[in-house]
Amino acid sequence: MAMSATLKVACTVVLMCMMVACPHVDATITCIEVTALLSPCINYGINGGAVPPECCAGVKGIHVASKTTEDRRTACSCIQAGAALIPGINYDLINSLPTQCGVNCNYTVYPSTDCSRVS
Repeated sequence: MAMSATLKVACTVVLMCMMVACPHVDATITCIEVTALLSPCINYGINGGAVPPECCAGVKGIHVASKTTEDRRTACSCIQAGAALIPGINYDLINSLPTQCGVNCNYTVYPSTDCSRVS
């Protein structure tokens, strides 16, 4: 199912807000990278269906780039902040992505997740 022009614009605005809203910490992965890697997952995170290959590539990219605890905490915080800005996001769908993409992830992201406790 193709995204409507309005949804594309809304997603672009959300992604821009994610880049500004995510806190800076001493990590090698950045919110800009997380945003770029996960943007192909937005439609799936709202509507479900088949996971796009580009989305799995992004999930795997974050996994590879998250070498340290701080990297994982940064990724968690960025995903959490970005997801909160996307109307209709389904947290269960986004939390299913690592498994569906063949990646082990030691945390899930919900509005109540304390990313500072991610190890």
